Amino acid sequence: MTKPEIPADPQRLREEIEQTRAELGETVEQLAAKTDVKARTKQALGDAGGRARQTLTDVKDQAAQAAGVVAEKASTAKQQLSEADLPAPVRRRLPLAAFAAAAAAVIVVVVVVTRRIRS
Repeated sequence: MTKPEIPADPQRLREEIEQTRAELGETVEQLAAKTDVKARTKQALGDAGGRARQTLTDVKDQAAQAAGVVAEKASTAKQQLSEADLPAPVRRRLPLAAFAAAAAAVIVVVVVVTRRIRS
């Protein structure tokens, strides 16, 4: 190992010593941060919580969008049924069936999205 050159100028030597102290201080701070398990755990939990909240928001948005599509389709189906020439008992049962199908579609979308998030 070679010895570093020692500057002859005392002022330059002081500057190098100060620079070395600053670098050593930064290194010590970095090592201390790595050994602070409690702080690192809190940071990891905060990050995970943020990701979970974002995912939940995304799922809510997708579910609301799917519900809007289903509601629109149910409304269209109801309008078409009211305009159709069907006997009264059949017309009364069809909107209920359309609503049940729409609700089932929303449930399927929510289940699929939830499973994709968990995997």
